Amino acid sequence: MKLMNICVVRNVRVAVYVFLGAVPKSRSMSYVYLEPYVGFSKVSERRMCTYKRDVCFYITTPIFYVNAAPHIGHLYSAVTADYLHRYKRMRGCKSKFSTGTDEHGLKIQQAADVAGKEPRRFCTEVSDTFRHLFQRCNVSYTDYIRTTENRHRRAVEHFWKVLQNNGFIYKGCYEGWYSTQDESFLTPSQVGDSTDSAGTAIKISLESGHKVEWMKEDNYMFCLSAFRSPLQQWLKDNPKAVQPERFYRAVLQWLQDDLPDLSVSRQRSRLQWGIPVPGDPDHTIYVWLDALVNYLTVAGYPEGHSEWWGSAHHLVGKDILKFHAIYWPAFLLAAGMPLPQTIYVHSHWTVDGQKMSKSLGNVVDPAERSERFTVDGIRYFLLRQGVPDSDCDYYDDKVVKLLNSELADSLGGLLNRCTAPSLNHAQVYPHFCKKCFPREPAGGDTDTRATREDYKMLEDVSRLPGVVEQHFESLQAYKALEAIAGCVRQTNGFIQRHAPWKLDLRDPQNQLWLDTILHVCLECLRLYGTLLQPVVPATADKLLSRLGVGPDERGWETLHFLNRYHGKNCPFEGRKLGPDTGVLFSRLDRPDANQSKPKKTKKDKSVKQEQ
Repeated sequence: MKLMNICVVRNVRVAVYVFLGAVPKSRSMSYVYLEPYVGFSKVSERRMCTYKRDVCFYITTPIFYVNAAPHIGHLYSAVTADYLHRYKRMRGCKSKFSTGTDEHGLKIQQAADVAGKEPRRFCTEVSDTFRHLFQRCNVSYTDYIRTTENRHRRAVEHFWKVLQNNGFIYKGCYEGWYSTQDESFLTPSQVGDSTDSAGTAIKISLESGHKVEWMKEDNYMFCLSAFRSPLQQWLKDNPKAVQPERFYRAVLQWLQDDLPDLSVSRQRSRLQWGIPVPGDPDHTIYVWLDALVNYLTVAGYPEGHSEWWGSAHHLVGKDILKFHAIYWPAFLLAAGMPLPQTIYVHSHWTVDGQKMSKSLGNVVDPAERSERFTVDGIRYFLLRQGVPDSDCDYYDDKVVKLLNSELADSLGGLLNRCTAPSLNHAQVYPHFCKKCFPREPAGGDTDTRATREDYKMLEDVSRLPGVVEQHFESLQAYKALEAIAGCVRQTNGFIQRHAPWKLDLRDPQNQLWLDTILHVCLECLRLYGTLLQPVVPATADKLLSRLGVGPDERGWETLHFLNRYHGKNCPFEGRKLGPDTGVLFSRLDRPDANQSKPKKTKKDKSVKQEQ
């Protein structure tokens, strides 16, 4: 890789800087002096949300490339951001949730040519498939951004001018490897030898496996080399800036090497489908610089972004971490803007241990699966099984087993038992008897029927909101759902242990005990339904409506468990249940034998151990 200009930084002490100098035009080594920006250290103090009403929270997914139809991994990104957005709103936050499509670049230009369509029409058709999928799957985005929109072009042009006026963009020459498939520049150490399907020797990206080509162009360059130390300091001061920790360590490892300056334009003769460089129509802005600015566009940049940008959190796949954790923060620092509060990273979905690809014919269609397994079913599966730290394997039989076990049988069966007229004759939220279930077991009290296991269940359920909060906040939904499922199993064990259907209700004490059992179970169900709202909104709504819980009684502040047990009033006690609208979640049929669980590979076993 050969660069015409080199930027060097001296006396770097903190992670946000205001540019003072300018990059000279000569070929000789140039020095760029940066001055510390004192206010940055307060960023970490804002990291923990206090959950006062109307505190701003801004979550983004990547904008998805429109060279192909969406697959299950795209939906996983979307529902992950969606549950966090819904959760934050439950906590009283003023939340903005952005998703959309990335529609510029050479890869799109080539895909449109192959399809025989004009690029804008091609992009609109594919973008609409993403939009319709997300709408179908109850993804409650507040903003759907397309990089072909005028508002985005205006934001990109303004951002470019800021970088240029601050002296971080200069005219230079890029010579090196480029992957069109990844829209990425690579260093020699990132490139290896391979052969194509015809047996011809080619060079490929060692990370993605995609073909790379040698490129030499007079382009505009961004002085990325100036930001290695600032980025290291940012990460040192903010150890939660990139999560999970393994990806934080990966970014630090990348920063052990020098950062070469980055080509941020392509010659217009090679790439027409993109935003022209302001003031130079012979160049097109690099697709990643263009795409990353979408987060600012949605926030209202360049005029009205301050309300939202200070609370930005990005959710990205591990394959685009470098763009979001190195390039994007460097661009923002160069523009004198705050950095994202958190970059959440997730791993990929595989099929039988292999990466999804059209050539292998193993791409999982999320629209078809959401129809087969229901919208809430596929949402629950992805968030219950998706582990951010490691790749997750998809197969249909796993979906069916999980949903039948946890939604249909365990949760649905519990609701059905407790609301069935055969057991709940009056169809009410029954009264709780403190003598039957006292705060502490009284020795020799014949009215007390609660066992040690029952008290353990109450303890676990009462702690559940805090456990779920912890895991929701750290984007580990699978742990939150695992905790909920465990408590549901305990509640089923409670009702099975006491078998209230066997009680002789001619004895008034037995009636009190039955009412107490049902009250405890309905209180558990109310908590489970409330906590599940961000993950399976339709199913949770059905559950809470059956219990007679009103729309204004479903917020996080209502998660007070078993008030009567603690000597307080319960607003639901004695209330009529809601209408019976059928089973909570219908059992699913098992797929054909040829789609049954694959044999475990060594990779599968190692992933399981990591989880």
